[in-house]
Amino acid sequence: MSGHSKWSTIKRKKGVADAQRGKIFTRLARDIMMAAREGNNGDENTNAKLKLAVTKAKASNMPKENIERAIQRGLGKLEGETMEEGTYEGYGPEGVAFIIDYMTDNKNRTLADVKRTLNRAGGALASAGSVAWQFEQKGFISLAGENLDFDEVFMAAAEAGAEDVQNEDGVVIVYTPRELFGAVEQALTEAGYEIDESELRWEAKNETSVSVDKALSNIRLLGELEDLDDVQSVASNLAMTDEVIAAYESD
Repeated sequence: MSGHSKWSTIKRKKGVADAQRGKIFTRLARDIMMAAREGNNGDENTNAKLKLAVTKAKASNMPKENIERAIQRGLGKLEGETMEEGTYEGYGPEGVAFIIDYMTDNKNRTLADVKRTLNRAGGALASAGSVAWQFEQKGFISLAGENLDFDEVFMAAAEAGAEDVQNEDGVVIVYTPRELFGAVEQALTEAGYEIDESELRWEAKNETSVSVDKALSNIRLLGELEDLDDVQSVASNLAMTDEVIAAYESD
């Protein structure tokens, strides 16, 4: 299993835990804000990513007013609220690299939260550029539905410029170069496939191996960073060995 496949497995498991901990509305609101902001469009009929995010929110019984507020926040239309996006870089235990994307209406608060979380875990905030060179952004698209014809998906995605298509635990995942992310997403939609999830993710160019206990400390740190209200996504260059996966699943 490739590195990004293992992290996808971890994230799916963590997603279940988030729902169990009652954090699902926060994550859904973030997805709606990002979709509205990226498309600069609050109309579900012309913003496919926003439609997907809102559909997920409604399926989780998120109140209509929460959905509307998330859209307005993403578009920067709420008086007194100006949203900023950015990236922080840092290190976890044993020098494992982290890259943290955020969206906030209070950058000082976000910086303090991220710094405190890193420090508490035995890590530290890093200067701009000291970590980012170890990563590159890739498009991530997962398809909904059962009994998808893998070969047909592969051909449709490859023709649009995808660099990899994988079946991960029964879920078909398409990986794309950053610059072709939108084109591949559109091609799959036009081909009749239902997008379950799509986003740009940071992928490590090289992974860092540490002991199992330190690896678990870094995985916990990743979860704590993702749980911060202003954090949109977190990536790490931690090597997810089979031993680490087994230890995490039994943790």
